[in-house]
Amino acid sequence: MNHQQLIAKGLEWRGTTLRFPFDPELPVLYVGSKMFALLGQTDGYESINLKADPEEAWLLRQQYPSAVLPGYHMNKKHWNTVVLSGEVPEEELLAMLEQSYLLAKGKLTKREREEIE
Repeated sequence: MNHQQLIAKGLEWRGTTLRFPFDPELPVLYVGSKMFALLGQTDGYESINLKADPEEAWLLRQQYPSAVLPGYHMNKKHWNTVVLSGEVPEEELLAMLEQSYLLAKGKLTKREREEIE
């Protein structure tokens, strides 16, 4: 998978927008006012920073040690950087993207969640 495919998938979900708050070359997916995917580059590969449950984040790093890293420039307990080198299976990557969306959506205010629904 690449950035364009991940962006397309993310934009299928309710309340998702694509923004460029940091740099025109750094797309970020938001649900409401919360960021859930930051797309960048790591070691010459496209990569994506995704929010994760802390225990699952650690497990994914153990399972894919060269492709799932502590979140670059993020809270390393709650974010992973996933290198899009092909090591992480597509289904797993899509599940990680969806979990990130759901975790971010769960942090929205009640009012914001209701607006999205």
